[in-house]
Amino acid sequence: MAALGNSGASSSPMVILAPKTKTKKKHFVQQKVKVFRASDPVLSVFMWGVNHSINDLNQVPVPVMLLPDDFKANTKIKVNNHLFNKENLPGHFKFKEYCPQVFRNLRERFGIEDLDYQVSLTRSSPMRSADDQGDCLLLNSYDRTLVIKQISSEDVADMHSILSEYHQHIVKCHGSTLLPQFLGMYRVSVDNEETYLIVMRNMFSHRLLVHRKYDLKGSLVAREASDKERGKELPTFKDMDFRNNMQKVYVTDEQKEKFMEKLNRDVEFLVKLKIMDYSLLLGIHDVGRAERDDEEGEEVSNEEDPEAENGLAAGATAGSYGTSPEGIAGYMSAYKPLGPGEFDPYVDVYAVSSCAGAPQREVYFMGLIDVLTQYDTKKKAAHAAKTVKHGVSRRRGSCQRVQSVPEPRARHSCLFCYHVMK
Repeated sequence: MAALGNSGASSSPMVILAPKTKTKKKHFVQQKVKVFRASDPVLSVFMWGVNHSINDLNQVPVPVMLLPDDFKANTKIKVNNHLFNKENLPGHFKFKEYCPQVFRNLRERFGIEDLDYQVSLTRSSPMRSADDQGDCLLLNSYDRTLVIKQISSEDVADMHSILSEYHQHIVKCHGSTLLPQFLGMYRVSVDNEETYLIVMRNMFSHRLLVHRKYDLKGSLVAREASDKERGKELPTFKDMDFRNNMQKVYVTDEQKEKFMEKLNRDVEFLVKLKIMDYSLLLGIHDVGRAERDDEEGEEVSNEEDPEAENGLAAGATAGSYGTSPEGIAGYMSAYKPLGPGEFDPYVDVYAVSSCAGAPQREVYFMGLIDVLTQYDTKKKAAHAAKTVKHGVSRRRGSCQRVQSVPEPRARHSCLFCYHVMK
């Protein structure tokens, strides 16, 4: 018995403990995975950081309720490590995530699982959006379900100032909103330059191309697309264009009622926060045109063309990410094949189909954008300057014909509402 005891003592302790000293080296080897590679080092660090933060969050229990400190919290990572493959990542960088538990909770309320969010942002490099003007990054995730937008440090401060109220609003409306769905906010530091990025759900579809697009504010003053804008492949028209084109949105009474309920509720929320620079974004998918383009061979499938119309990246093939290998929209191709003009309302949450009596079959994408600018001294000065140039600023608001708006108030485009037809 003594011999067996000595034998166990001589073999067990040293053999079991020794391998644990190699754990740290394995960690650095794993960071060389090609999934993080992007031509832009900022994007490489962003993808690495999102992957790292989601993996860390998965190890932390979901809190029963959010605390005030969660709306001020952040996590920081500083890397000075030459063991990284420099083809994939710079050797020195910093990554910061703002309010991780708050945005985790928002993603859950918007029906987006962290695993899908992680894959959509990191499985393949994001691609520039067709609306990217070059001054600031405006990207789409490779599966086109998410938008990554570069913002300023002032925008970060504005987001912090409204985040608690925004979260409460999303809780009250059970995630049913026309507001942007904010899913994460980050800071990436490379070569001593800081880039602030915010991630939102794409208001347009990941698979149905938008053929016409309007930015509507409910004002006719200086609200017409420029000649330069009209020359673009997909111009953004404005309120005057909406009226001059005799544009109408054909939906059922039930669809209109639901939409107006959301719009009024969201506008009241924005008024409460003194936010006035927002717009209603309207995108229109023409089903008949899409079918004709497909028949003529002008619209190729994602499998044949690495870049789709509008300059967005096509979806990647399945990876090794568990139950949802292709991100937010990945399950659809396997389990829910969709026909022309069809969409999944759980993915394309801003989409509404035209009603049966419409002149043509269309899909409308409608949501509120530009909600981070509050009516402060700067905006008051801009409003005064516009009044001097154009006279009293007249806006169509709250379904009244003409309203003067010296201060932010509940408004939406009466012109638009008038043309939301059954």
